[in-house]
Amino acid sequence: MKFGMNVPIFGEYADVRLLAELAVDAERAGWDGFWVWDHIQWSGEGEGEPRQPAVDPTVALALVAASTSRVRIGPMVTPLARRRPWKVAREITTLDHLSGGRVTLGVGLGGPPGLEFGDFGEDTDPRVRAAKLDEGLDVLTGLWSGEPFDFAGQHHRVHRAQLLPPPVQRPVPIWVGGEWPDHRAPFRRAARFDGVHPLLFSVPPDDQPAAIRELVSFLRGIRPDDRPFDVAFGAETRGDGSEADRALVREFEQAGVTWWMEPVSHWRGPLAEMRERIRRGPPAL
Repeated sequence: MKFGMNVPIFGEYADVRLLAELAVDAERAGWDGFWVWDHIQWSGEGEGEPRQPAVDPTVALALVAASTSRVRIGPMVTPLARRRPWKVAREITTLDHLSGGRVTLGVGLGGPPGLEFGDFGEDTDPRVRAAKLDEGLDVLTGLWSGEPFDFAGQHHRVHRAQLLPPPVQRPVPIWVGGEWPDHRAPFRRAARFDGVHPLLFSVPPDDQPAAIRELVSFLRGIRPDDRPFDVAFGAETRGDGSEADRALVREFEQAGVTWWMEPVSHWRGPLAEMRERIRRGPPAL
């Protein structure tokens, strides 16, 4: 198992230099990955709350890439339906070169739909966003080939485009996010790519390892090949070397988790506490 985290880009974390410093702290402490959220705006715990400061994830990741040398990085997750996929292809390729091939791209529908789409006149219908996401993934992977590429879909069209250079990684790993077990479509989508980042909002904590096992079994039944596939999920640990931490991590590892995703976020505690948690390092097995 490898150990990473998923860090907000708003509120106390709305500072590109701070995010780079946290990534450096993580690398020094022995963590293996540092991902950032991707939101165009944020408003507390609900869509009606006051807006909070935020920063751009791609700009933040550029400084993170330049400030680190080992940890994997990327957005987790990018709502590809609100992005031009050719622009994302160029951005991620540039990050992949800047980082020396350390990018993993997380994608999903994105939310809340009102903040991410509706406020800007974009369609909030999940079926429309899903169709744009699927087309965007086809465009993204086609452009990453480095070869001339054509695409004709309902939402995107590409004619004789060729993005050079291609990424360092061939291909850049793509993880798909989604809510399990409430929705199966994101996981059928994930089966085509390199990993999954499930959200278990409706599953009680004690039942989450069993839910992960069910997800892994579902994916094994629909994946088209036996290429390596990552499952990224985690829970709160203290990082104090305790047996409780080790037992929790082992339970999820046995369920099929390959990347521990430590929650580092505003809802868990203030920034100072989260920074100290990062510096204590990943939970030891």
